[in-house]
Amino acid sequence: MSDVYAVDLALDLRESVPDAVLADLRRHLDPESPEADDAFPMLAARGPAARIGGVLFGELVHRAGGWALTVRQEIHAEFLPEIDALVERLVPHSRTVGVVGQCRFHEDHAPELLINAAGTLRKTPLRYAE
Repeated sequence: MSDVYAVDLALDLRESVPDAVLADLRRHLDPESPEADDAFPMLAARGPAARIGGVLFGELVHRAGGWALTVRQEIHAEFLPEIDALVERLVPHSRTVGVVGQCRFHEDHAPELLINAAGTLRKTPLRYAE
């Protein structure tokens, strides 16, 4: 059994997002960053997914009034606290209200939603209706 999670993010960041937050985000999106600082770039995988199906990607694009971020990654369970910490740093600068992403154990059918609740990250697991 594998401890792989599907992590999807889709949010817009304000133009005023601090440079340090953008630099950290870019480092995680850059497949070349381990050579620079020995840190694992959690959002840098590209190409076919091994366990969750589909394609892995991560893209940050400048747009009028800020930045658009979309990510789809396979993350090992040991990196989930770092993913949470990264999303917690992004959410206060997000223009996206409500759902900004989801995290799902690769063998589960229902994800845990990542929600921007007034600038604070809230996690809400989805459950099947009985």
